[in-house]
Amino acid sequence: MIKFALLAILLRFSLFWGQNEAATFDPLLPPSFPLAVRNPYVSAWLPGNETNDIASASPEFWFGNKLTWSVIANVDKQTYNLFGVPSPASGTKSGALQKGSYTSTHTVFEIAAGNALFTLDFFSPVSVDDYVRQSLPFSYLTITATGSNGQSPTVSVYSDIDSTWTGQSNNTGKTFASNSGTSIYQLTANGQATYSQSSAEMALWGQAVFASKAVAGATLSHGSGPPATIRQQFAKGGSLSNTDQYWTAAANNVVAFSQSLGSVNSSGTTVRVAIGYVREAAINYLGNAQTHYYRSQFPDTTSAVNQFFNDYEDAYNEAKSLDSQVQTTGTSVAGSKYADILALSVRQIFGAIDLTIPNSTLNTANASAFIKEISSDGNVNTVDIIFPMMPFFYTLAPKWIRLLLEPIAQYLQTGGWPYPNYVIHDIGASYPNATGHNDGDAESMPVEETGDFLLLFLAYQQATGDTSFTTTYANLLQRYATYLRNNGLYPVNQLSTTDGLGSFTNMTALAIKSAVSLSAYGKLTGQSQYNNLGKSFASTILKNGLGTQVSQTTKEPYLTLTYGNTSWYLQFNLYPDQLFGLNTFNQSVFKDQTDFYPTVRQQGGVPIDDGADWGKTDWDSWVAAYSTNQSTTAMFIDDIWTYITNGKNSMPFSDKYNVAGDQEGIGQFRARPTVAAHFAPWALSKKSASRRSVPVAERRRLNPTGRRGAVPYSHDGV
Repeated sequence: MIKFALLAILLRFSLFWGQNEAATFDPLLPPSFPLAVRNPYVSAWLPGNETNDIASASPEFWFGNKLTWSVIANVDKQTYNLFGVPSPASGTKSGALQKGSYTSTHTVFEIAAGNALFTLDFFSPVSVDDYVRQSLPFSYLTITATGSNGQSPTVSVYSDIDSTWTGQSNNTGKTFASNSGTSIYQLTANGQATYSQSSAEMALWGQAVFASKAVAGATLSHGSGPPATIRQQFAKGGSLSNTDQYWTAAANNVVAFSQSLGSVNSSGTTVRVAIGYVREAAINYLGNAQTHYYRSQFPDTTSAVNQFFNDYEDAYNEAKSLDSQVQTTGTSVAGSKYADILALSVRQIFGAIDLTIPNSTLNTANASAFIKEISSDGNVNTVDIIFPMMPFFYTLAPKWIRLLLEPIAQYLQTGGWPYPNYVIHDIGASYPNATGHNDGDAESMPVEETGDFLLLFLAYQQATGDTSFTTTYANLLQRYATYLRNNGLYPVNQLSTTDGLGSFTNMTALAIKSAVSLSAYGKLTGQSQYNNLGKSFASTILKNGLGTQVSQTTKEPYLTLTYGNTSWYLQFNLYPDQLFGLNTFNQSVFKDQTDFYPTVRQQGGVPIDDGADWGKTDWDSWVAAYSTNQSTTAMFIDDIWTYITNGKNSMPFSDKYNVAGDQEGIGQFRARPTVAAHFAPWALSKKSASRRSVPVAERRRLNPTGRRGAVPYSHDGV
């Protein structure tokens, strides 16, 4: 059955490619295009395969459930469905996609309709330093109409949404308001509790917001009701009635805006809508409401939406700079394919994060960031989710490391967590309820989370130069370093971040993490005895074949899955040793791993260990970063790029994907923020810019042979 299912997927995509020959994609056709991606509850995407017929395409929430969001145009009295109209009305035509493209912050579709060309620019700002801009829970859709074929057609444009944005399909409340030229619809899922989610993990409290602003030379109108009624009204006259007489709380009623542009020429005319979701009480943190940061300046939705529209030019210019930086630096670090991967990752990173302040005080001095473990189990501020994201924040937004760790550290300092010697896995079982685990019922990864915590503190301090964070939590950090000293070298049976593999005793990767984390603590606090202790751990791991075996292919040692075992594991925990210049492990260890991984590569990439058929793009990127030769770095990056362009996937960028078997090349997760790990080569290149150049486009693929070592290997490693 698996083979038949895969055949159906491939057939679907082959049909797609055959029908979509006219459109081009830059830099590539991704599994899914980010449209409006701002936080865990503002996360709209368009599956790449649906661009085949973009007029009837259905956007999706990250979870995979359909969202109504349509764009329709009237060109010289002929109605064209441009986007999101799966059930077109009689007499309407479909626009034709000419080009699709994405950058770090924009997704743009160019669609021809009659004598007009429409550009739909879906823009989700990413502003790591402007906390108001970053926390505003809205995204832009900018529609530009341009005359084509030497004509200046008369054009109107229309867009609508419905209750699918509220998380429930009926019993929807609606309000409309107009202020300072801005018209705003708000939709509410009636009868739902604060902090509740739908089965598709959409917010059921708060308000979906849809807004538009009048522009010079255009006439803005609005309306609401059954989609057939409202869309027909637009089709007949190119405008709406400015009434809500047709609205009911029943399922599928739309709220809509129309802009009558008049005659458009080759210079084009632009209109804009905003879409988002407001949650005044955004996060439940230990029983107290956190609200989004922007409310410190714009406490009500009307003022927030007006600010969002007024801020467009500044947000656009900032995003343009970020887009250029990601493209230019990504290419210089590891080639154009690497830049493609980074650009597709950026919005997804922040699509899991809420930036907040206390709702009771709106005090910006107490800002925090909360992150959802999207797609796996929905935990709040999972330490081993923040950890793989470290390269992005270390490189481009180091203050966010503290914002994410602060709620964890504050909770741990309360003493509510009943295991005070090691770090908690997360601070809430189900987002957005960060209520802690006073009962001790959290996933147990004591060495994993404790090591991650220390390394993240060093990342923040080393990137910012700020020692106050370490000083504030000095007692906690000392306690955790002591735990690793006593328990890190020979870890008892426990899970690691790759918990899908199950638990292990004496897992080499956890011992490596302990060694590197102890060195990190020494650097963090200036206590050289911990640097020495980390090196001592490393020496023990490498001596007499305890954590190593010799590859029959490379004739060099590789690090094993567990002590005394010939199985191997992708040893990404070496990366922070390089990033922070800790020198816990000798450089020869990095070379040996670099030489080894190409020999165990499967059809679609390197598995996480020799018993798995799946890999992780986040950890691939960490190993690619520390690899000592260009070809191994290129191997990992090429495998990720090939995976996202293989035409087998339609979900937002999945960090976990099958590298072998009947499901090879198919992703398993959706929209996880751990794609921030893709910035690992960039982060390390800042430390050692001279060690890497643009990789060659092609490199020899090595067959997976020599999977078992034969002779124990002794190596002092320090």
